[in-house]
Amino acid sequence: MPGERVPVVFIHGLWLHSTSWDPWAELFRAAGYDPLTPEWPGVPDTVAEAREHPESQAGIGIDQVIEHFAGIVQSLPEPPVLVGHSFGGLVVQALLDRGLGRAGVAIDPAPIRGVLRLPAAQLRSALPVLGNPANRKRAVSLTPEQFQASFGNALPAEESGELHERWTIPAPGRPLFQAALANMTPRGRSATAVDTRTAERGPLLIISGGADRTVPDSVSKATFKLYGGSAAVTEFRQFPDRGHSLTVDSGWSEVAQAALDWLTKQGIPRQTPAP
Repeated sequence: MPGERVPVVFIHGLWLHSTSWDPWAELFRAAGYDPLTPEWPGVPDTVAEAREHPESQAGIGIDQVIEHFAGIVQSLPEPPVLVGHSFGGLVVQALLDRGLGRAGVAIDPAPIRGVLRLPAAQLRSALPVLGNPANRKRAVSLTPEQFQASFGNALPAEESGELHERWTIPAPGRPLFQAALANMTPRGRSATAVDTRTAERGPLLIISGGADRTVPDSVSKATFKLYGGSAAVTEFRQFPDRGHSLTVDSGWSEVAQAALDWLTKQGIPRQTPAP
C-alpha cells in the first residue's frame, strides 16, 4: 500500500490571490503530491471579495505572514515542500531557515536582508507603494498599466491585461517598506533576515526571470550568492525571457515542471513510505 502524499504549500506574493496557484496545484496533484494553497492572513477566499475588502489585510507585515505560514506548516502531518513567488519566495526562505519544510522553491524572491542590489527597474516597480509613506498602513491596488510595467512587461499587452483582471487583488504596503529598510534595521529586528549560512535546512532552488522588473535577475543572483557559505543544497535556475508574471502567464507550466524535475533530482518523495 502506498503511503501518504507529501504536501506542497504554495505561497503567493503581493497583488496575486492564492487561487492563482490553482494550475500549479493541479499539476503537482497529478504528479503525486498533496497541494495546499493557503491565503495570507486577512485575505478573503475569492478575488472578488479581496477587491471589495482591501481593509482586511491593510497593515499586514511580512513578519506576520511568516508566522501565519509557519503555523500552517507545523500543523501538517508531514514536512511539506514549500513553493513561493516574490514575497512568497522570501517566506519560503524564512521557513527553511527555521527548519520547516523538506525543500523549498523560491521564484523571483523578494530580497532578504543582506541583498544590496537595487536596480532602477525594481525601484520604479515599487514606487506606487513606496512613493507614499501612508501606504505602510494601507492595502494598495495596481492599475492595469502598473501591473504591465512590473509584472507583465515580457507579455503582450492583451495577456497582461487578462492576468490583471483575473488574479490581482489589493496588497498590503508594509512588506515593501520592511524590505526597503531591511539593511538599515538591526538584524534581530529585521523581518526579512535569514541565516543563509546554516546547513541545517532543506535544499533550496531559486528561480529567476531574466526580464523581471519587480525582482530583477541581478537581485535573485545576489540572493543566491548570499548562500555561498552554506553546506546545504542551494541551486539557481534562470528563465531568460520571463518577467515577474512567470507563475501565472501562458508559460507557467515550464516553470512548474522545472520545479518538479528539481524536486525529483533532490530525491524529494511524492509519497511517504507506507507504515
